[in-house]
Amino acid sequence: MTDRATDVQQIINATLRYARGLDLSDPQEALSAYTEDASWDATAVGLKRFEGHEEILGFFTADAGAMDEQFHIMTNHIVEFDGPDTAHGTNYVFSEGTTKAGASIKAVALNRDTYRRVGDDWKISGRAISPLTTPQMEGFDA
Repeated sequence: MTDRATDVQQIINATLRYARGLDLSDPQEALSAYTEDASWDATAVGLKRFEGHEEILGFFTADAGAMDEQFHIMTNHIVEFDGPDTAHGTNYVFSEGTTKAGASIKAVALNRDTYRRVGDDWKISGRAISPLTTPQMEGFDA
């Protein structure tokens, strides 16, 4: 029998690992939260959509190179299971930072996620980011 409390915690941990990786300029840690075939779509906040590990890693690496400092606060997780190894859910993100060029960025957004069990762990298989307030992304070039 599957322990759903453990599954939910692993899913939340994937989101937190992603955020910590971005905030500590560690693109590989951020990427470790995602399945090989994942999608990451932030077109609604003025960024791009990326498919698969290579494209997503490229963006996370560019982000690490562009940002002087940043933080992501992840909260309000809701997870719903679709099957033994698949789920979907939402969470909120508050992100703020300064680019190396001196621009300030700020976004409060809703992540709409899909999740999949990979081996003994859960990973994000899709993330679509939509703004909850008007994003301030001017000057962010990653």
